[in-house]
Amino acid sequence: MDFEKEVLESEVPVVVDFYAEWCPPCLVVAEMLEELEGEYRGRVKFVKVDVDEHEELAEKYEVMSVPTIAIFHRGELVDGMIGVVKKEQLRERLDALLNGSG
Repeated sequence: MDFEKEVLESEVPVVVDFYAEWCPPCLVVAEMLEELEGEYRGRVKFVKVDVDEHEELAEKYEVMSVPTIAIFHRGELVDGMIGVVKKEQLRERLDALLNGSG
């Protein structure tokens, strides 16, 4: 995966799911993100980053635990959440960002 191209150069906001294969809560978050991906198709991009395969990215963005959701917009990290979060909580943050108030 080309993080710079997929995330930092994206024309739309990007939700990055920092996860690990061995992490059960990551499965819960992944399912929720798949549902949101359908809702936000074309307006928000969703990307998964395995912290074991991309340790340098996890270190760069100070991912200390998984799952961690990072939201990037115009190449900048603008928001983030750690652990299992409610779909509505993430939806509110994405809507605020898309509406220019985030």
